[in-house]
Amino acid sequence: MALGKLQKVLISDSLDPCCREILQASGLRVQEKPGLSKEELLREIRDCDGLIVRSATKVTADVLEAAERLQVVGRAGTGVDNVDVEAATRKGVLVMNTPTGNSLSAAELTCGMILSLARQIPQAAASMKEGKWDRKKYMGMELNGKTLGVLGLGRIGREVATRMQAFGMKTIGYDPIIPPETSATFGVEQLPLEQIWPRCDFITVHTPLLPSTTGLLNDSTFAKCRRGVQVVNCARGGIVDEGALLRALQSGQCGGAALDVFTQEPPKDRDLVNHPNVICCPHLGASTREAQSRCGKEIAMQIVDMATGKGLAGIVNGQALSKAFAPQTKPWIALARALGTVLRTVGKQAEGSMQVCTLGTPLQEAGSYLMPAVTAGMLAGGRQKEVTLVNALLLAQEAGLKQVATTHRDVAPEPDSSAGLLQVSLQGTPHQIAGTVQGSTPVLRELNGATFKQPAPLAGPILIYRAKASELSALSTLAGLLGKVGVQLQSYHSSSTVAGEQWNVIGLSAPLPDLGELKSRVTEVFQLHL
Repeated sequence: MALGKLQKVLISDSLDPCCREILQASGLRVQEKPGLSKEELLREIRDCDGLIVRSATKVTADVLEAAERLQVVGRAGTGVDNVDVEAATRKGVLVMNTPTGNSLSAAELTCGMILSLARQIPQAAASMKEGKWDRKKYMGMELNGKTLGVLGLGRIGREVATRMQAFGMKTIGYDPIIPPETSATFGVEQLPLEQIWPRCDFITVHTPLLPSTTGLLNDSTFAKCRRGVQVVNCARGGIVDEGALLRALQSGQCGGAALDVFTQEPPKDRDLVNHPNVICCPHLGASTREAQSRCGKEIAMQIVDMATGKGLAGIVNGQALSKAFAPQTKPWIALARALGTVLRTVGKQAEGSMQVCTLGTPLQEAGSYLMPAVTAGMLAGGRQKEVTLVNALLLAQEAGLKQVATTHRDVAPEPDSSAGLLQVSLQGTPHQIAGTVQGSTPVLRELNGATFKQPAPLAGPILIYRAKASELSALSTLAGLLGKVGVQLQSYHSSSTVAGEQWNVIGLSAPLPDLGELKSRVTEVFQLHL
C-alpha cells in the first residue's frame, strides 16, 4: 500500500464534531459509528483506509487483520494502550497519537489533585454534604516551601512544574531523556531517583507505562520516602504499585494519594478507592471540552496531512518517517527503494547482513528513513505480502536479513559532493550499489564495482544486463526485440569495464514479454519496474 492514498475513515469513538468536519472538508469519506461491538467493528473496518479512536475502541490484532485496506490508526489522545502497536507495525499500519492535545488538561487536573491533597478539599466537601461542620478534622498544609518531585519531564510534567512553582513549591525531578540543562530552563533540578525519594513532600508521575516504569513507586521506594509523602498519579495505572500504595497509606508512610488512573479500570478492588486519605477520579485527565476539541482537531489534521502528502506527525511506530514526506526527501526514498530492489535482484538473495552508508552533509540525518526504504526494496516481490516503510525492518529480521546497519560520512566523492551519495552492500558478498538524486530523479552511480559516468535513471520499467564489453550483438538483439513488440527505448547507459564486462541499464516504455533471445547474448539479464 502507498502511504498517503486515503479515501475512507472510520471514527469509532465519540469525538468532537470538528474531527469529522475537517476530514470531510479535505474530501475524505467519513463514517462516524461510536459504540460498535467487536463484531460490528470487524465488519465496518474491512474497507476503511483510516481508523480514529479515543480509548474505548480496542484495536487488537484481529481487528487489524480484518482491516484489508487500513493504513493508519489515529488515537485522539496520548496513550496507545488500546492499540496493538506491534501487530499494526507488522501489517505496515501507521499508529498516530496527539501528544500535545490533552497536555494542559492533564496538567491542570494534576495541579488540582495536589491542592486537594494539601487541603483535603474533597473530604471536607463530602463532610459538609453529610451535614457536618468539621473544621478541626480537616487541617491542611501550605504548598509554599514544600518540595514537589516530578517524575517524567515531558510536556505534562513541565506544565505541572511551572504551575506549582507559582505556589512557591521547590520542583525537583527525573527524566532519562530530557537533559538537565533543559529542565533547568523551566525551573526543575534533575536528580537521581535515589536522591529524590527522601526529599519530597509531594511526588507526581508523568511517564508512559513501560517495563521500566511499572511499579516505579513500590514498597522499596516508599520506604525511602519522607514519612507522610503525598503521591499523585494522573498518568497511567501501574506506575504506582497499588498494593504498595495501600500498605504505605495504612502504615502512614504515605500521607495521602490522588489517583486518576488505575491498573484495572474501573477498579474492582475498592480498598484503595475507599481509603479515607485517597481522592480519586474516573480517568478524567483529558476530559475537558478544550482537550477533546483539540485532540479531535489535531488527529484529523494529521490524517489530512498524511492523505495529501503534506507530512507525518505524531507517529508512534515509525518516528523516522516523519521526515519521509518532505519534498526534498521523497526522491531519496525512491532511490533507496530502487537500490534495494536492484541489489536483491543482482545478488539473488534478500538475506545476510546489509550495510547502508550515506555520504555527504545533505544526508547527515537521512539514514533513519533511508534504511527502512532500502530494506523495503530488498524485500519487494518476496514472500511478504505488503512491505512498507513501517514494517520493513521488522519483516527483514524475520526474512533473514540481519544486522541492517547504517553509517554516515560527511564527505561524498565527486561529482556527488553537493547532492550526496547512498551506498548499499551485502556484507560478505561482492554485491554493492550506489546512487544519488539528480533534480528529482533517482539515478544509479555504481554497481558491483562498475561506475556509470553518466548515471542511469532508476524509474519505471528498466532492463539491466551484464555482458562482455566486446560483445556488441546484445544491443542489436535488444533493438530487434523492442521493434517486434513495439516497446520504445527511452534511455541507455553503460558502465565502466570490470573484468572485461559492462553493466547496461536501459529505460523502456513497457516491460518486454520475453527475454529468451537476449539471454544467450549476455552473462545475466533481468527486468524491474521501479
